[in-house]
Amino acid sequence: MIRLPSTHAAITAPLVASNSSFPGIPIGRSLLDGRPFHLSPVLTDAAVLPSTNSLALGGLGSGKSTTAKARIRRDILQHEHQAVVIDSFGEDNAGEWAPLVRSLGGRVIEAGAFTLNPCSSLFPPEVREQLIRSLIAAVEPGALTPQAAHALQHALTHPKATSLTGLVDALVRPEDGRWPAARLTEWGEGAAIALSRYTEGSLRGLFDGQDASLPETDLPILSFDFTGLDRNSPAIPSLMAAVSCWAEHVWLPQSTAVHRHLVLEEAWQILLSPATSELIQRQLKNSRKAGLSLDVVMHTLSDLGEGKAQDLARLCEIAHVGRLGPEEAAAVGALLGLPAWAVEQIPTLDPGQAVWKVGPDYVDIIQTVLSDEELQLTDTSSRRRKAQQALAVEQDEVQVEDLSAPVEQDSEGAADEGDWDWELPPNVVDTRDAILARHETVLQAALDGRCDEAAQLAALHEREDIQTHGLYSAQALAWLETRAQVAELSGSTDQATQLRATVARMGKGDWIQQTDDRTAPQWHRGPEPSTPVPPADLPVDDAAPAPKRRRWPYVTAIAALSITIAAVYQNAENDRQSRERQEKAEAYKGRSGAALHMDGVEADLVAQWNGDRDRVIVELRTFFDRNAQYLRIDASGKSAYTTRGEDRWVAKAPEVALPVTDPLADVTVRVAVGGKTWKEGARADSRTVRLSPTGVAYDAETGEKLPSDLSSDR
Repeated sequence: MIRLPSTHAAITAPLVASNSSFPGIPIGRSLLDGRPFHLSPVLTDAAVLPSTNSLALGGLGSGKSTTAKARIRRDILQHEHQAVVIDSFGEDNAGEWAPLVRSLGGRVIEAGAFTLNPCSSLFPPEVREQLIRSLIAAVEPGALTPQAAHALQHALTHPKATSLTGLVDALVRPEDGRWPAARLTEWGEGAAIALSRYTEGSLRGLFDGQDASLPETDLPILSFDFTGLDRNSPAIPSLMAAVSCWAEHVWLPQSTAVHRHLVLEEAWQILLSPATSELIQRQLKNSRKAGLSLDVVMHTLSDLGEGKAQDLARLCEIAHVGRLGPEEAAAVGALLGLPAWAVEQIPTLDPGQAVWKVGPDYVDIIQTVLSDEELQLTDTSSRRRKAQQALAVEQDEVQVEDLSAPVEQDSEGAADEGDWDWELPPNVVDTRDAILARHETVLQAALDGRCDEAAQLAALHEREDIQTHGLYSAQALAWLETRAQVAELSGSTDQATQLRATVARMGKGDWIQQTDDRTAPQWHRGPEPSTPVPPADLPVDDAAPAPKRRRWPYVTAIAALSITIAAVYQNAENDRQSRERQEKAEAYKGRSGAALHMDGVEADLVAQWNGDRDRVIVELRTFFDRNAQYLRIDASGKSAYTTRGEDRWVAKAPEVALPVTDPLADVTVRVAVGGKTWKEGARADSRTVRLSPTGVAYDAETGEKLPSDLSSDR
């Protein structure tokens, strides 16, 4: 019996995802119904996807990290997102995200080569205290007594406490305060000893050095490389606590990106720490308000053990699960609520394939697609690949030495073969008619009444051609038509209709262009199928060879039909985009505005395009609302802010002027408003808004249409 591959699970599995689609970047193609799969969680309606956090699981070589890198790269390039990566796994003591980060103009921060300053004035006072307490708890959990906490609070007010070394000095030699210096010295002894691990002990150089500072906040991607650290070292939870505080209190407020990602690679090391686990849980719960997505990548949930760390997986609305063992697949399925048919497919998945669960209802099996450039940037198995290539070279050399000399052929035989004037060696198979013969064999089996066998053979051959020629190749599309004919011969007209509809949806221009250029995107490919070798003792037929049937027109017609359908689909898509742009041009007003209510302040965000349509001015107005203490606008690398101050009744309206390259394109800005209770240095309420020159404004994170600033209904 021929086993049906996982790529054709649609024959046995319900089409749970057949009527669902999501906006955003292209990721791959459904192996259930052949449709392209897109997803940018922040662009999805909040009613469908309340949270934008994701969890990626899979064994070694399953493609989970590759998919995560491709998603982040495409969101940065296509939607101008920002990302911070905690990278704790790689080869040769280098993080596996480093090539991708550098290709995007980002920065890799290697632990030990860069010093973070937890006493930086960029942190609010309460954040500095929280961060220092986390560092103490990572190395000496019992040192934080109530008396030590008071001594730490007193030391943080000392002028020396601008660095970790200065803070230790303030703990060891405090000045008199509410309590005498002698008592404060006694109370702060345990905290000083714990912090000395970072200034004089084994963790020296991570948080206190001559150039201690904080990372930039305006880079498209930033990677903290922990790969050079001992995985059992307290440095990892300490660094994670510092990075989390920096991300929450510095990066997020200062970032002007429409959306941000915090990526945790090999997250089990981070989540096993109770203190770090609580930080991550807080960020997961507040991610939507903060405009942040947490993308967690790890091997299995069993790495986390039982308890709070594993419960974090339930807070992720998006999960993609690559190949796992049967037992682990069952555990993951139970935790994530996957259907039984999806759990059964997980152990059979190939590299680059994953079961995706998006929101409460959508479940699908997706094949990730990568371009040649992405294949190089996301490769995580270079050592193994080099070993395989070396072995292949050795085997090729042996095979070349064993090849028999060609045997001369008479003129009659040469005439029959056309281009060839010598016989192929005995261990080489002539495959010139192999493509046609496979289609003919499948259809003949169906005509003979062996429809089940024909369907299984067609599915296997289709998978071979997908791996060899690509998913949207004419060879692969031809098999869909052959399978449709087999379905008709077996009486399954509905299945035949569905297969032909899949051909229409799989046009080359649907979401990615295929070309002959090797730099063009290709589907994620597995190992090439081996060439079969015929037995050496095959009987020789002395009879005259039967004339060859002309089978090329059949396959050529199928391939031409598939390409024609794809071209028609692409033309229709181009027409649709052209109509949308024309409609937008007709509705052009050169002005847009949104009425906002933030932190008790009524504000209007207004964008005005100039007459030449090459410049737009964005302004945040409050109309003399005395509750407005702080106003800020960030867009396209430019910022403007005002505060009320003691000399003014209200905060003035800040504005930024932005150059315009496409007058019909929307403008995305981030605004922050501090109301009546806002204090300098505190975090203000913020919101990202997309302003269209047609006069409409949207919430950039939820897609919700905002009320106009000109509307009376506020």
